Amino acid sequence: MRISTCTLVGSVWAVGAQNTSLCDKYTTALLKENNATNQYTLLTLLVNTVVIGNYTQPNKNAVPGILAKGSYMNEEVNLLPYFDGSLKSSNRGGSNGVAVNFLDDGGAAPLMVNKPSNGTGSNQYFLLTHLYQFFGKLLDCSGYGTMGFPKYSGHDMASSHAFMDLDPSEFGYFVTQVGLAATSFGVSTDDVSTVAAALQKLFGYRCSPAVAVIPEMGPTLNSICQNEKCPIDPNATCSAYPNNGVAVEPLMANATNMTVPTSTGMVPSATTTGTTMFTGGASVDRASIGAIVGIIAMAMIL
Repeated sequence: MRISTCTLVGSVWAVGAQNTSLCDKYTTALLKENNATNQYTLLTLLVNTVVIGNYTQPNKNAVPGILAKGSYMNEEVNLLPYFDGSLKSSNRGGSNGVAVNFLDDGGAAPLMVNKPSNGTGSNQYFLLTHLYQFFGKLLDCSGYGTMGFPKYSGHDMASSHAFMDLDPSEFGYFVTQVGLAATSFGVSTDDVSTVAAALQKLFGYRCSPAVAVIPEMGPTLNSICQNEKCPIDPNATCSAYPNNGVAVEPLMANATNMTVPTSTGMVPSATTTGTTMFTGGASVDRASIGAIVGIIAMAMIL
């Protein structure tokens, strides 16, 4: 499926003769009634699976999730330190990154019962709900911005990831988990390829110029892959980025300014049993996340 630059920038990925968005298409296919509440449920299921891996039944393929160690293009990847407060990689408005624990409100447990967190005032709650909202707009959910599906209320992607120094393998691993999560629910490979290509175009290049991804935010800087190994955008505007687009590797947090989850089932543990291939040459470790201490996955039908 080919996608034009206009489609990418407008974040309107439509399919079929009726110009139905991917969000609406799969809400109808999987949850039957296409409304804002079900669309938000769909994005909750998708994002939660991207984060912690498979937790619903049935599913069509294994998803390790971004919290599990894996590999991309023969490069080892471990994204967990960006989420558990181990790295000073979060942007809180200063000139340097700070350590923030985004698994501070239940970790995996609430995600496995289709919630973002146990409460509504935590770092975990704001991260997960922002992901639901952001992907809801990217997938053009028709209910986005209504009572059942609140608008994205976070920051632009470039500033959000300014102190992470993500490289192509880390970015590629994330996109792969999105694709694997989608196909695990029965999303077609053509539609997954459409989304993967859009994510790469919008967020996978260094020094990309400002475009409007979330219309109500206007044009924003969107480069997530900011490491020197990331491909440079053909229309690069590095001067628009801090330090002329040169990212700095985040420092490890010390014992006095970091809070990490306890070992009580906060995050999934992966046991490597082989590899599975995904489009674009991505290779990820196939993982079992069943052994999360004290948690039993809620069986339900993204």
